[in-house]
Amino acid sequence: MAFPVRTCALVGRFADPQVAEPLSVLVPHLQSRRIEVLVSEETPLPSDARNIVRVPTSELAPRSDLVIAIGGDGTLLYAAGLVARHNVPLLGINRGRLGFLTDVMPQDMLAAVDAALAGELQGDERPLLCAQLRAAAGRVAQAFALNDVVMQKHDTGRTLEFETRVNGTYVNTHDGDGIIIASPTGSTAYALSCGGPILEPHLDALVIAPICAHTLSDRPIVVSARSTVEVRLLERPDTHAHVTCDGMLLGVLAPGDRLQIRSADERVTLLHPPGQDYYKLLRSKLHWGRGSFQR
Repeated sequence: MAFPVRTCALVGRFADPQVAEPLSVLVPHLQSRRIEVLVSEETPLPSDARNIVRVPTSELAPRSDLVIAIGGDGTLLYAAGLVARHNVPLLGINRGRLGFLTDVMPQDMLAAVDAALAGELQGDERPLLCAQLRAAAGRVAQAFALNDVVMQKHDTGRTLEFETRVNGTYVNTHDGDGIIIASPTGSTAYALSCGGPILEPHLDALVIAPICAHTLSDRPIVVSARSTVEVRLLERPDTHAHVTCDGMLLGVLAPGDRLQIRSADERVTLLHPPGQDYYKLLRSKLHWGRGSFQR
């Protein structure tokens, strides 16, 4: 992170009263430290917001020394996409439900922000996924994902038939609702609900997890993060699927197209309070050890 911090970008759904409340405290706090505050010009702001500079969304990360996401994990994932190419650290203030990634609670917000400004928070580099949707006609769409890339059916009650390959080697032909390719960070998200394993955040691996597979033997697998995973739909009448990166639509996959996922060269730096304990986080969010044996 650049020091001293002169500009801070704020990301969130500020029309939501739960998010607007910490915003009304955070903005004057930053301004009292002579830090310029930026928000996207596309983001609605509360009527009492003052002295905030509005810029195009594409300029938030390049013009900032620090980005603060206020909301749930979805908000932080969106902010991660903004900072992915710009090496700007990201701090998450939790105003959502689960909070695996936004791990600073509102009551600790100002202390955590001051610690970030002083360079006292832990920097946690997380790997990103790079997804490329290669259409048969030659068009290529690309996006990053911190959590996962998902290919799944839409506008139909029928299952999809598709093939997976790892580094060009055929793996399986699947019949189901789709498939998830998750980073270690994303192993506690959608992939977990599909029976995938939990990976430590810095493990050099990817999870490939089928969604509602038609056969019980079609199980999640773990592959090297140096792998390229390819997904292709098989020909069926009116077959097509949506591809999303961290919940944001990348495009439509049709027979003849190729979806390729690999680890990106870029990384995202998350900021955590000192002494962050990943296993304590798992116990808290997944309700492990509840009962007489809880420590």
